[in-house]
Amino acid sequence: MKVVVQRARDARVMVDNEVVGSINNGLMLLVGITHTDTLDDIKYVADKIVNLRIFEDDEGKMNRSLLDVNGDILSVSQFTLYGDCRKGRRPNFMDAAKPEYAEKMYEFFNAEIREKGVIVETGTFGAMMDVQFTNVGPVTLIFESK
Repeated sequence: MKVVVQRARDARVMVDNEVVGSINNGLMLLVGITHTDTLDDIKYVADKIVNLRIFEDDEGKMNRSLLDVNGDILSVSQFTLYGDCRKGRRPNFMDAAKPEYAEKMYEFFNAEIREKGVIVETGTFGAMMDVQFTNVGPVTLIFESK
């Protein structure tokens, strides 16, 4: 599993020019699933993300988690995170999970985060989406479960 985590002032995802998910103050997540991901991988990454201290405290230091600031998450499925560009000119997506498996694991990931008390908005799995957000800091991190 790979997740690009970006601290966001605001974020929204649109499908066919219609907003299907949006947040204010929280995290923008691009979520990639590979065929070897397990439920333990999903739980590990979900827990790390909601407890990661990347929000500023009163002294301007990154000491607060998403839970501490009551932030929300916009989670967008992103199979292209598993694009291998090392050979040739077209990315190879062989490491990305098949859609049926990826969707099930992606939904489980979002449910895990919701169980921790966080509001999770999403895009539409498998759809062509337009994503817009304001990255604060900027703060961008990449998590991998393996």
